[in-house]
Amino acid sequence: MSAVRESLPEGRYGRSADERADRKLKIVGSVLGGLMVILLGWFGWYYVVGSKISAEVIRFQVTGENEVQVHLEIRKDDDVTGVCTVRSQSEDGAEVGRKDLPVDERGTRLDKIYTIRTTAKATSAELLGCTAR
Repeated sequence: MSAVRESLPEGRYGRSADERADRKLKIVGSVLGGLMVILLGWFGWYYVVGSKISAEVIRFQVTGENEVQVHLEIRKDDDVTGVCTVRSQSEDGAEVGRKDLPVDERGTRLDKIYTIRTTAKATSAELLGCTAR
């Protein structure tokens, strides 16, 4: 009588290629997952702690052929000073005006209206960003 084997003999053929690939995938996945957690933590820290001044364009109004007014709402710590950069574009998307606006006043929330001179008729005004000094 002959015995029927349902599996290969132990240790005769080495580890299967699938087991090696699974182990490598687990290692690569763990490393990439760890890097992603570190990256998300860094972005979160910068968002909460690193940005000491921020602003938002409430509205803008084209007041002339070479001028646009921008209403900014600025949020910051009381003792922080900084600069906000605003640009204006024409209908075809070309930049026609850019201005660095100093934020030197005390307070945590400021509403300011700034006038930006342009080289052509503006159709938009956009806040590029704010940086603390």
